[in-house]
This record gives sequence, C-alpha cells and structure tokens, in this order.
Amino acid sequence: MPRPARETALAERMERLGISEDDLEERFIGGSGPGGQKINKTSSCVSLTHRPTGIEIQCQEARSQSANRHLARVRLCDRLEAAELARKAEKARLRAKKRYQKRRRSAGEKAEMLRDKRHRSEKKSQRGRVRPGD
Repeated sequence: MPRPARETALAERMERLGISEDDLEERFIGGSGPGGQKINKTSSCVSLTHRPTGIEIQCQEARSQSANRHLARVRLCDRLEAAELARKAEKARLRAKKRYQKRRRSAGEKAEMLRDKRHRSEKKSQRGRVRPGD
C-alpha cells in the first residue's frame, strides 16, 4: 500500500535530521481538557520522547491517534531544526567576534585612542596628596 505524500515527506525530513524511529519512545495517554466521553475513553494524546536529546513532545491537537502521532513527529522535527539553526547562528556569531577581535585598528582609531589615553593620564596626574600650604 503506497504511503500518502505527507507521510513520505515527514519520513524524508526525519531522515535528513538524523531521527530514527528507534530513537523515539512513544506513549499514548488519555487527554485532558474538554471533550467529554470521547476524551475520557480514548488514549489519543501522544507523548513522544527523542532519547538522544531528551526532547519530549505531547500532542492532542487532533481527535485521532494517528493524526496526533504525525503532528508530534512534525513538532519534533521543528524543534530539532530550530535547535540546529540556533547552534549554527551561535557558531557564526563567535567566528565574527573572533574576526572582529583580531582586526587591526585604523590610523584614525589609534590616534583617537592615544589622545584619550593622554587626556586620562593628564587628569590622573593632577590628582595627588593634598599637602598643607598648597
């Protein structure tokens, strides 16, 4: 039986992110909130744990268990992609910071810095012990 397009797309996305079904721990629990008899007698809420990262996703958005399983996996992929983007952005920020720290000062910046140092030195040299009779 051929898989629907959304399941195929999700499987490809999970493979691209390095998520294996063996890494997932899936539990079905009774949902909470409004819903009456349906929510009380079915375990349609999905709790999905990604063992390598410890990320846990709970989904009870849809009424069916299969839809919630799909949505939980999509949310897991979203969370892992966001974490990867944040990691890459942090690496890029650190590289840029290093590059900025290593650069040489321009002649104008050097002159301004020395002028400020001289000014500060003159200000400090005027400080001193107050002697009687001065």
